[in-house]
Amino acid sequence: MRLALERGVPQEERGKAALGSLTDWDAARVFLEVVRCGSFRSAAERLDLSINVVRRRIDDFERQIGATLFTRDAHGTRLTDEGALVVSAVERMEAASFDLLRAGNSVANTLSGEVRVAVTEGLGTFWLAPRLVEFQQSFPNILVDLHCAMRSADVSRHEADVAIHLTRPATLDVKLVRLGRMHLMLFASEKYIEIYGAPKTVEELVKHRLVMQVTDQAAAKEAFESWFPGCSQRDLLVMKTNVSSANYWAIANGAGIGVLPTYACPLGGKIIPLEIELRRPFDIWLSYHPGSSRIPRVRHMIDWLLEAFNPAKFPWFKDEFVHPSEFKAVYKGESLTHLFMGFSTEGW
Repeated sequence: MRLALERGVPQEERGKAALGSLTDWDAARVFLEVVRCGSFRSAAERLDLSINVVRRRIDDFERQIGATLFTRDAHGTRLTDEGALVVSAVERMEAASFDLLRAGNSVANTLSGEVRVAVTEGLGTFWLAPRLVEFQQSFPNILVDLHCAMRSADVSRHEADVAIHLTRPATLDVKLVRLGRMHLMLFASEKYIEIYGAPKTVEELVKHRLVMQVTDQAAAKEAFESWFPGCSQRDLLVMKTNVSSANYWAIANGAGIGVLPTYACPLGGKIIPLEIELRRPFDIWLSYHPGSSRIPRVRHMIDWLLEAFNPAKFPWFKDEFVHPSEFKAVYKGESLTHLFMGFSTEGW
């Protein structure tokens, strides 16, 4: 099926006509995001734009192409046949733009410039951010753009130079390194235990007040049902939040019992690990584009991150579960106070 812009144009002139008409790569980028997200609304949220702006960009792109690319009805947004033809061309444009950016980075000043690091909100806030001073002291001219968010970044689409994930990325054209494993367990604050006591079994736990972090509704529902079969969230939960920092401080201030990484004890609140066998491990993955590792400032960041999650140095990232009460005995690094940049270590 021919696009409208090709009608009546000689075969040898079609490429010139299309190239001359497309003047706005940003509109093409928005088009590709709508295709990948499946709806204007989801694309708007991912791009941090209003849905009206997304619609205008798509209208502009359709005018440039000279064809209707989407149909909209009560069931959502669907690609037309013309739109399907355009997708592969725009994906090649995107890949070429990323190659151009990487080429530009490779000739930039090797030990200055910006490195974009994407990480989950909890690991970024509580583990990496307090310790990045080490990297800055070694490389003072490198600007670190630390992006902490619940959604994983895609380094193949140049959303970050390096990214840290709690699920293995499915993208094929990136380098993946397994950094270690984060272990989650149940915690309660001293204040909560003074009032309600400390449950020792799952049967006792279901009689308590629970706090839960929910970033993916389906995954959270599955985890809850595996831990508390036959119970509803409405019966047990007193609070839900979407970010790790809010979840941590809710637990630390006595809102209820909740799940935290084993390294959470020294972060400032007086929290105590509960002796209940409900634990959940998450592998920690590092991803980066193969070409990015040849840029010295990115290579230095990759090497620093490998050391920052080194299980041989930090026992809370070992494959096997290490109880927080054992950290003092097995951890051989700098003092815990310095490690967490002045956070209190009470409760260890």
